[in-house]
Order: sequence, then C-alpha cells, then structure tokens
Amino acid sequence: MQAAPPPPPSSAPEAKRAPAPLSVEIVTTSVYFGFDSSELSAQARDTLQAFFDLAQQRPDQNLRIEGNCDERGTREYNLALGQRRADAARTYLLNLGLEPSRITTISYGEERPRAPGHDKAAWRQNRRDDLMAVTTAVSEAR
Repeated sequence: MQAAPPPPPSSAPEAKRAPAPLSVEIVTTSVYFGFDSSELSAQARDTLQAFFDLAQQRPDQNLRIEGNCDERGTREYNLALGQRRADAARTYLLNLGLEPSRITTISYGEERPRAPGHDKAAWRQNRRDDLMAVTTAVSEAR
C-alpha cells in the first residue's frame, strides 16, 4: 500500500516586515548666552534636551560643540569664555546620558561671528554654542 501524498502546504500569511527605520538627521542648532556668561538659560536647556533626543536616535554620529563670543574682550579671554560655554553644554548633555566619547568641544572665541555689526543685536547673536553632528561616524573615529 502506498502512503498518501502529503497535503499541499497551507498558505501561511507573509511575515510582516518591520518598517524601514526613519532617517533621523541631527540638525545643527545653537544655544545663546548672556554677556560674559557661560550659564545655561532655561531656553538653552530645552534646546539641549531636543538635541540630546535626536543624538540618541543616531548613536553612529559624533557631535561637536563650538563655543563662540562677541567681539568684546581680548582674544585670549574670548577663547577661554567660548570654551567654558562649550563645556557647559557638554556637561549638560553628559548629565542627560550622552556618551562622553561622542562629544568634542572647541572654542572659536570671537573669530566666527554669525552677525555682522558692533551693536547689542549682533553681540546677542554671536554669544552662542553651535551644536552639530560631525561627518566622521563613531565607528570611523580613531
């Protein structure tokens, strides 16, 4: 006696594919400071929180914080103040949980003004940190 042929396979539903991950871009953003200050305002902390949230979605990206100053003060003083500003933002991001190895800081002092001019409006724009993703991915950094 021959064995009966096996029944045809039932049509199983196709496995659902996971949606493609969204391509999250870390947008360059800035936080601003008061005159002669590296203290983070409430608005700066909110901006840093939003930047942190994006950065957490892109663990493959390194980050850079660039400290800037207005033109008042000596070159040396402004470089030091720009570094304190960049360090303040870095410390805040680290306290939120960002990995230290992902963040670099640099101070440009007064060398990279955003706004031309020699008035309060220009100075306000130039007292800032610029936060950005850098092109070298974490896996490529050495």
